[in-house]
Amino acid sequence: MTKTYRVGIIGRTGEGDYGHGLDTVWAEFPNIEVVAVADENERGRAEAVKRTRAKRAYGDYREMLDRERPDIVAVAPRWTDCHRDMVLDAAQHGCHIFMDKPFCRTLEEADEMIVACERHHVKLAIAHQTRYSPQIDRVKELIDDGRIGDLVELRGRGKEDNRAGGEDLIVLGTHIMDLMRHIAGDASWCFARVFQNGQSVTKAEVRQGGEGIGPVAGNAITVTYGMPQNVTAHFATAAQREGSGGRLGLQIYGTKGVIDLAIGGLPTVMLLEDSTWAPGRSRKEWTPVTSLGAGKLEPLKDGGLSMGNVLIVHDLLQAIEQDRQPRGSAYDGRAALEMILAAYESHRLNAPVELPLKNRKHPLNLL
Repeated sequence: MTKTYRVGIIGRTGEGDYGHGLDTVWAEFPNIEVVAVADENERGRAEAVKRTRAKRAYGDYREMLDRERPDIVAVAPRWTDCHRDMVLDAAQHGCHIFMDKPFCRTLEEADEMIVACERHHVKLAIAHQTRYSPQIDRVKELIDDGRIGDLVELRGRGKEDNRAGGEDLIVLGTHIMDLMRHIAGDASWCFARVFQNGQSVTKAEVRQGGEGIGPVAGNAITVTYGMPQNVTAHFATAAQREGSGGRLGLQIYGTKGVIDLAIGGLPTVMLLEDSTWAPGRSRKEWTPVTSLGAGKLEPLKDGGLSMGNVLIVHDLLQAIEQDRQPRGSAYDGRAALEMILAAYESHRLNAPVELPLKNRKHPLNLL
């Protein structure tokens, strides 16, 4: 890549800040120049300039877009309530976009964002870091090579911390839904139940979630999806008396074995080649899966979000130059959100629902 890219960073101190390192990843690329940061908060803006070595700073991101006309914009705030407006404004200025997850709050917003990106011919990459891990390629190879046989089902769980239930479903569940689609394809139907302290959720239990994510409900949610080739996918999140337990991740079950997959740029991945799915029955053991494959030593060192962000930006630059969609695009962000909102739509209708959803409004607002 010989072109130099001009990057503008949008942050919002105290209301999503700068996400999970979306402001600092640019320093890893010699052909990228951070021309400006924008942040309404004066102190946060000054600190961001020091961190990013941005040449200029703005209190209003729209002014930054007007004056700087960057090639790429980092929509960094973790909070979701601003994503729609920031993406629309960036797209209208012809800026390609790297943004934090979740994508947005409703499918109406998601549709608007995608139309804007299409209309202005810009690429958008979303920070689903695990999708970009080199281990995911090895996982797909193991599946394609038949190491776990035919796919049968996927099982995902949220982080199940103090956000267990509705907030967990969207904030962490977006990673799991993205991986489910990446492994097995698009869901065609969804059936779900949402509970608050054991009782089916009604309108009275709907509340505004933290971090600007919009309406949420329930402290226990169970969802089932119909995937291609008769594969079934499950997701659950529930408040636990004994704590979170570290179960955030995805298990992939086949007729000959299991792959256990955590979340991150270089996540823990384990392979069990046992058709019983229970190592105690056959005495087979779990085998680590690294970026080189099953049972190989891991040559890479950085397993955090920073590594995932570097991989995302590298792919985004290639997507711009090759005129293709990023590996984790706006369409993938919307599809993960659609799986999440399908859970609420199924609960609202007390029936399975087909995907894509006909209802583009937030289901909890229609209870």
